[in-house]
Order: sequence, then structure tokens, then C-alpha cells
Amino acid sequence: MYKEKLSFLGCQASEHLLLADIDQQQLEHLFQGRSLKVYKMSSSKQPPSCVENSLGTPWGLHEVCQKIGEGQPSGMVFEGRVPIGAIASECSDEKQKKNLITSRILRLAGLEKGVNQGGVVDTFDRYVYIHGTNHEQNLGTPSSSGCLQLSNACVIELFNLIPENTHLYINEKTSIRL
Repeated sequence: MYKEKLSFLGCQASEHLLLADIDQQQLEHLFQGRSLKVYKMSSSKQPPSCVENSLGTPWGLHEVCQKIGEGQPSGMVFEGRVPIGAIASECSDEKQKKNLITSRILRLAGLEKGVNQGGVVDTFDRYVYIHGTNHEQNLGTPSSSGCLQLSNACVIELFNLIPENTHLYINEKTSIRL
């Protein structure tokens, strides 16, 4: 499926590839076609959706268009993609109840016009990311508002391994075909 999408879109494959499986709640990192690691993730509590304000995780081919948070400590909280100067455990109990964006942000842009790019289906305009969470105990179950969440250690690791423009293919079905 991924290679078919690339060919259809006229894109070149990236050396690094991320495959997100919503059914399995896993994010796989491949390098030059070889699996390096599978991360436990959380996608949206809502059904998958590419539509604005749906709070669903968008499917299809994306790229990591921005890496935000380099050098910040693990657990740093981001608001509006800006570190607030406090890690999650330093925040008020009320704030800690929320699903915070922590540690690193890998901002996503959809590559499929009409599916996850443009108009009311634009992943970038919806501010969909891969990011850390202050609720790591929920990883492996749908618990986000559309983003893909990883543990703080894993998002930092992934942030350090992949370059911008790395492809991410989000599949809502269990079988992902390369």
C-alpha cells in the first residue's frame, strides 16, 4: 500500500519510514526497509478521521515536516508548540489530569490531497503530531485527541533517529503492506 501511494503521488521513499497501526496501537520504525523497533502508541479515542474538529487520527501518507523540542528535558510540556518551562510533574494537579503534549513534537503534514491535505482534511492545519504524553499508563489503548502518543523516552529516541521529511503511513487496518 505504501509503495503504491508513493508511486501514485510521485514521491520518493524516505530512508526512514514510520508505520502506524491504529488497530494494534503500534508505531513501527523502519530504516531502508528493515524494522528497527516497534513502539507502543496511543491514537485517538474517537474513530479514525481526517476531518477537521473530528478529533480522530487521520489515515494515509504523511511526512514529519517539523521537529520541535530539541534539547528540552524529558516531560517538558508544550503549549502551542512552545515549551512552557515546566515538566508535567511540576504542573498543577488540574493540569496534570489533561492529556499534555510532552518532551518532543514531530509535526505531521498530509501528502494526499483531499484525504489528509487541504481544506477540512488538512493534517498540518489540524495540528496532528507524534508526541510524548504525561499519561504513559494509557499507551497501547486509544486515548488521544487525534495525535499519536508515545512514551517520553520513546518520542525522544525517535526524534533523535529520524530526519524531517520522514514518511509516516497511518493505517486503520491491521495489515500494512509495503
